[in-house]
Amino acid sequence: MEDLKLPLKSVNLGNWLVVEGWMKPSLFDEIPNKDLLDGTKVQLKSTKLQNYLAAENGGDSIVVINRTAASDWETFRLWRIDENSFNFRVSNKQFVGLSSEGTNRIVAMRDAPGDTETFLIVRKDGEPNRIRIQASNGLFLQAISDTILTADYGGSGWDDSDPSVFTMTIVGSLQGEYQIANGYGPDKAPQVLQDHRNSYITEEDFRFMSSNGLTAVRIPVGWWIACDPTPPKPFVGGSLQALDNAFTWAQKYGLKVIIDLHAVQASQNGMEHSATRDGYLEFGDSSIQDTVEVIDFLAERSNAFKFSHASVQYTHTHTLMKRDCNQQMCRYAKNPALGAIELINEPWAPLVTLDTLKNYYKAGYDAIRKYTSSAYVILSNRLGPADRKELLSFAQGLSKAVIDVHYYSLYSDMFNGFSVQQNIDFIYNQRGSDLAAVTTSDGPLTFVGEWVAEWAINGASMEDYHRFAKAQLDVYGRATFGWAYWSYKCQYNHWSLKWMIENNYIKLN
Repeated sequence: MEDLKLPLKSVNLGNWLVVEGWMKPSLFDEIPNKDLLDGTKVQLKSTKLQNYLAAENGGDSIVVINRTAASDWETFRLWRIDENSFNFRVSNKQFVGLSSEGTNRIVAMRDAPGDTETFLIVRKDGEPNRIRIQASNGLFLQAISDTILTADYGGSGWDDSDPSVFTMTIVGSLQGEYQIANGYGPDKAPQVLQDHRNSYITEEDFRFMSSNGLTAVRIPVGWWIACDPTPPKPFVGGSLQALDNAFTWAQKYGLKVIIDLHAVQASQNGMEHSATRDGYLEFGDSSIQDTVEVIDFLAERSNAFKFSHASVQYTHTHTLMKRDCNQQMCRYAKNPALGAIELINEPWAPLVTLDTLKNYYKAGYDAIRKYTSSAYVILSNRLGPADRKELLSFAQGLSKAVIDVHYYSLYSDMFNGFSVQQNIDFIYNQRGSDLAAVTTSDGPLTFVGEWVAEWAINGASMEDYHRFAKAQLDVYGRATFGWAYWSYKCQYNHWSLKWMIENNYIKLN
């Protein structure tokens, strides 16, 4: 691998190999019942009792209908079985189902869903949020009293007085890789995702990037790439071939590739870009081995790969999905276009503990070093309440280590009242200080792995955007490893570096 010319000027190829629906919502348009995907949060209110359903104590108990207002215990996360059938997961992570005691009582007791935890949602024509819920016994749920919910109703009415009628309020949703793959299902998802991967990023894009001053690409990938072409359901194959293409194009146009493990099993942050099924963060010590094996897969250049025990455990289902992952596949350790491998993207504090993260980072670093001493290894800082310098002493003992920080002038109420000049001053002053705090002369390099020239200001002029982008380029240009704009393409213009370059908002040459 050729030496990198640092600092890198990079762009993220977001929404390519790990789908993020907000960046291109039309990808989801043809999914039936597309508002009821995996991870959709719903609240259910009995039209007869005018109370919300709730998992008593958050779960591991009965389901009641006695809440006049809805919060966590009254919110259920959907697991989609098909376009009409679902599991309901409660806040303590159990599943709603029929009681195992031989009654028709509805409880939230089981840690894994089965037939008795699977329900059919019947939506009223013309009023899709007016529903009835059919249990596995063929009968409908009914609210008998504020503490008794049963599945023993055979009626078919839609009146408010009908005990089987509920109003459904959707209070949250996810549009990630899991949702698109499971939403379309095994018959349609492979073609939808193949068409997307083949068209969203092409060789012409690599030529454009190279000719407009970029020197690298950061490519988010998901853990299922290690079992391509037949990953565990609902994920579909094809992302490995797309990544192979990226390396070919990068080498042709003189770009370096940063492979970013953006989505790991069990989810490191609960966000849709981690390919979570339902938004729960479940990455922990038990996830380290499987995740290191994905890193090993990406780093190795050999002729075969195999997950330990020839199995993949997808934590959200709590079942082993046996999958033979032996394949004749190209790896990237000795590829001249490889610049770095990022071990994980945006782990969330405090649920991902610092000890767990360090243990994983050490094991992932060692896995890469089995195959290459020249590739950089990138360690993402934790999001959330974490010390920005918490990885410095750990990374100081690692060769060619990089600390990744992400800076957005969004996602905090603090920015809502900022003027144009205050936003620009914040970059030069606060972000400059933040970056300086993690940049040391004898420690790891620094990488602003995500930033964007967008803000919480309406009606800003082109000149305002020029100044805002320039401020970030000035400050993030001090990062010793470089920076990466989020993203190359997006439906929102300022989030698309391609659009920003084509329309003269940003000039890198």
